[in-house]
Amino acid sequence: MFVLTDCRIPTGRGNETRRAHVVVRGGRIVEVADGEVRAPGGCEPIDAGGLLALPGAIDSHVHFDTPGFTEREDFEHGTAAAAAGGVTTVIDMPCTSLPPVTSVRAMERKLAVIRPMARVDFALWGGASGNLLAGRGWREDLEGLARAGVVGFKAYLISGMETFTELGEEQLVEVLAEAARLGVPVGLHAEDPGRVRERSRELVEAGRDGWEAVALARAEPVEEEGVVMGLAALRRAQGKPPARARCALHVVHVGAAAAAARIGAARRSGQDVTAETCPHYLAFTRDDFATLGPYLKTAPVVKTAADRDGLWRALADGTLDFVATDHAPCPRAEKETGGAWGAYGGVPGVETMLPFLLSEGVFAGRMDLARLVEVTSGAAARRWGIWGRKGSLEAGKDADVVLVDPDATWVVRGEELHSKAGWTPFEGRAFRGKVMRTFVRGRQVYDAGAGVLGEPGWGEFIRR
Repeated sequence: MFVLTDCRIPTGRGNETRRAHVVVRGGRIVEVADGEVRAPGGCEPIDAGGLLALPGAIDSHVHFDTPGFTEREDFEHGTAAAAAGGVTTVIDMPCTSLPPVTSVRAMERKLAVIRPMARVDFALWGGASGNLLAGRGWREDLEGLARAGVVGFKAYLISGMETFTELGEEQLVEVLAEAARLGVPVGLHAEDPGRVRERSRELVEAGRDGWEAVALARAEPVEEEGVVMGLAALRRAQGKPPARARCALHVVHVGAAAAAARIGAARRSGQDVTAETCPHYLAFTRDDFATLGPYLKTAPVVKTAADRDGLWRALADGTLDFVATDHAPCPRAEKETGGAWGAYGGVPGVETMLPFLLSEGVFAGRMDLARLVEVTSGAAARRWGIWGRKGSLEAGKDADVVLVDPDATWVVRGEELHSKAGWTPFEGRAFRGKVMRTFVRGRQVYDAGAGVLGEPGWGEFIRR
């Protein structure tokens, strides 16, 4: 048992904070008290020294590649990076595992491998792939995954993975209806596959092989139309058996302002749709390919300055619900081979998400502190069914606490980060706001001076 003394805790009103103390017992928050607190006998006081105390961040979109692709990332390094970045819960995607998490058997195999590696808490996505739906028992597989505690089912409208293929529009309707019966959302990679492939073919045939061509192949209309397709499927699924509850859609990694606007309009019309964006869409534009080249390649691609600015506004006003990273690093060799079309797509991000949003969101005046807490923790906890344990600093919740020095400025260096990658598109950027300590269920897993303290295996599987 310990008491974290002299914290500054956001009140939920703008940038206002209050001086408070957090009492922790058995890994849970017992009390958040204002003023002076007399620690009970045997209770260790830990002086926060007036630092800002935030709920542990939740990154609900990571690819930690375990098992199967651990030359790129693994759960031990990925969760170390999370701890250092103030992320206390990660939600791992089903597609970058071998086998993909499309059945309980595959999920159990994955859990057996990653449980001994995890330094922070974690949840899992289940997968709804074209490969799965090609078989007869896919409904039973999804039901088994839902019972086993996945937060939702991930699906793609366009996929380049042989082991996790995309869904057609009719298949997506079927999956949305089945997911509604099971009471979980569907997460969708929303890009129009026909447009991407047609435009890519035209550009290749024209001899266009630079980064401008890659950006054009997946330009703004591709993503907007993908969202339109997803929302149309959601409407159709609503009245289709076996759906007995409202169908729920979550659009992942939104990078186009027009796509965000479509999502906002659908929500206002009564559809159950949420969406996330990622730090790289808030930080970069396609002009940055000139200096970053392959180290900025993702899907969807980063877009225009107007899109970037529009996404910030959508995040601040609630059109976009929260931020996740789509953390998907790889060795430099995979970035530097294959040219613009063949280079691996994906960037690391779990360690820099919270500092970036503090620096470029709160301290740059793009959002207030209350909104930061919501987009890094609260909204994700509610959407993924883990609000009972995560998402806020309240009595009864897990003691997932991040202490931040709001006045410290630091420079991002890829070689100092904890991912396997050793690189970051944020190389050389100065951020204001530094993670000083991270606690997961009351145990300190990171200290800015001592480094990562969390032992592999401390992280716990969190069920929806």
